[in-house]
Amino acid sequence: MTDALNPLERLVQRAEALITRIEQVLPQPMVAPDWSASVAFRYRKRSGGRIGLEPVRHVAQLGLADLQEIGIQKEKIQRNTEQFVKGFPANNVLLTGARGTGKSSLIKACLNAYSAQGLRLIEVDKVDLTDLPDIIELVSERPEKFMIFCDDLSFDDGEPGYKALKSILDGSIAAATPNVLIYATSNRRHLLPEYMKENLTYTHTDDGEVHPGEGVEEKISLSERFGLWVSFYPFSQNEYLTITAQWLTSFGVSPDAITAAQPEALIWALERGSRSGRVAYQFARDYAGKHAV
Repeated sequence: MTDALNPLERLVQRAEALITRIEQVLPQPMVAPDWSASVAFRYRKRSGGRIGLEPVRHVAQLGLADLQEIGIQKEKIQRNTEQFVKGFPANNVLLTGARGTGKSSLIKACLNAYSAQGLRLIEVDKVDLTDLPDIIELVSERPEKFMIFCDDLSFDDGEPGYKALKSILDGSIAAATPNVLIYATSNRRHLLPEYMKENLTYTHTDDGEVHPGEGVEEKISLSERFGLWVSFYPFSQNEYLTITAQWLTSFGVSPDAITAAQPEALIWALERGSRSGRVAYQFARDYAGKHAV
């Protein structure tokens, strides 16, 4: 009788080992992080099926005063964020426009400005937007206010994250969570590529009104779910030099040296084909470091 059971026991042992290996690669339930470890977190999926929020150990120390020549945009974002932190009605935000003009930096600066009042940031990559409901569920009972931050957001036709984000912003059967807002940046105003052939789908009525086709309506439908649109524009030469001067000052460069550095700053921008805030910051780091050496 014992000999007859041995093959069965071996089969059970092999089955248990196989189940253990399968469990290791299956997605695991999301576990809450140590909320006291940071004011910013990244949503990450790792090998072995482990998913969760990882604390950002070194948060960029940007202040609102560090960002120059975007006063109108700064006022809109700061006002909306302050309403959110204080528990008043506020909107999801879409920041669009030229690259390097301070879209992402403005969100980071707002985090630093209001983290002491309970504001927290969770960065989510585009490929993980399908997991937004799980992330929101995880933080829904927390006392803090959470900005879900999607940087450089854009979609190609048919991507699953598009419909997931659309559902979360407006249209899901679940009620909106009052302690969560989505802040997204993009170089595309409607988040999807636009094609010349789509202009042919516009129709004109007898009274002169213009109506877009279904394809255009679909593309507009996501971006219009963001309650607040904030547009950023390329900087003029004077604005670029003002931003450069501000960053040089932050690196301890003297006023006379800043004036003398203007021709170099313009050449630096010309070589890169852009007068953006990012280019100004990169020049300031190079100039300040070079002269310190």
